[in-house]
Amino acid sequence: MIFPARILRIPRPKTFLYLMSLRTGTELSTLSLLLNKVSGLYGLLALLTGLHLSPLQLSMYIYSLFALLTTVFLAPHIRTQSPFHCLALATFYILDSIVNAVYTAAFGITWFLVISQHHSDANGNKAPGAGGKMISDTAGFTNPEFNVSHVDVAVGPDQGVPGGKSEAVTSGFLGSPATTAASPSLGHGVLQPESISSIVAICALWAIRVYFVLIVMSYARLVLRKYVASTPRTGTGGKSSGLIDDPFALHLLEGKGWRGRLGRAMISLGRGYWLGSEEGDDAWTNDEVAMGRIRRKEPAQVAGDAPGVVERERRRRSGTGPPPPMPQLQGGQGQHLRVHEVRDGK
Repeated sequence: MIFPARILRIPRPKTFLYLMSLRTGTELSTLSLLLNKVSGLYGLLALLTGLHLSPLQLSMYIYSLFALLTTVFLAPHIRTQSPFHCLALATFYILDSIVNAVYTAAFGITWFLVISQHHSDANGNKAPGAGGKMISDTAGFTNPEFNVSHVDVAVGPDQGVPGGKSEAVTSGFLGSPATTAASPSLGHGVLQPESISSIVAICALWAIRVYFVLIVMSYARLVLRKYVASTPRTGTGGKSSGLIDDPFALHLLEGKGWRGRLGRAMISLGRGYWLGSEEGDDAWTNDEVAMGRIRRKEPAQVAGDAPGVVERERRRRSGTGPPPPMPQLQGGQGQHLRVHEVRDGK
């Protein structure tokens, strides 16, 4: 079955939640990324308390610290609308999402293996998976000192009178999990009742993350198109190719030096998305022109139009024309002057 190309293309939202602009959505998405990466700093500080970390956990905290510094460097350029920095932020957001997905999958598998070990017959001392020991120790319920379902207390003949002799007899019954397995496995851990809520929460958070990625990408795409609209045409794109001009062309200011090479490399990863033209793109540019954020060059005057007439018409439409004539000129003399003015304009 062949699907239309429009259905398979990457979504390109034009607003954030249909309420705010893409710039506001990008700022909120970047703020959520900053809050997420601050955990790397606290994770490294936990080493000072003697907390044991696996190599996988240590690498995640070091990467989070690097991602925090990178985001802090790129975030201020959202308002300045720098093509290079906005494109770099979008590319980094995509790469960070991929790295986070790998870490989430690794730690998620470990967590389900620990849950499976808790509900299995083979309760060993070593928790399976990367970082399983720390997860098992932190969870607490996976390796309790006494595994009983309930305790019965029987008091002696003195019924616990103060000063008297009393005897207490306790008896416990070993708790039996609802479902057990011979050995820990990923499938067994996923099927546990407490695992369903974890999977639902992870899927919901990742749906929000994917939407944030689309918002940041759409804003970077808009910034690139605004930059191309405000610069002379370079001839590297056109309607025939379906692409706009490359903002990082060699002869442009943004295409010089290492920033130009890196910009062209980032563009090449998704040239059809960043530079592709589609219906609705001009509407974004027209909105920016109407708000005065983009200055388009005025079209060339027709040979038959007199400069004075065009200038007066422009001033009349903008409301900056000359003041109205004096009252003594409102009669026949004023009419005579207006006729001569029109003739001179022709």
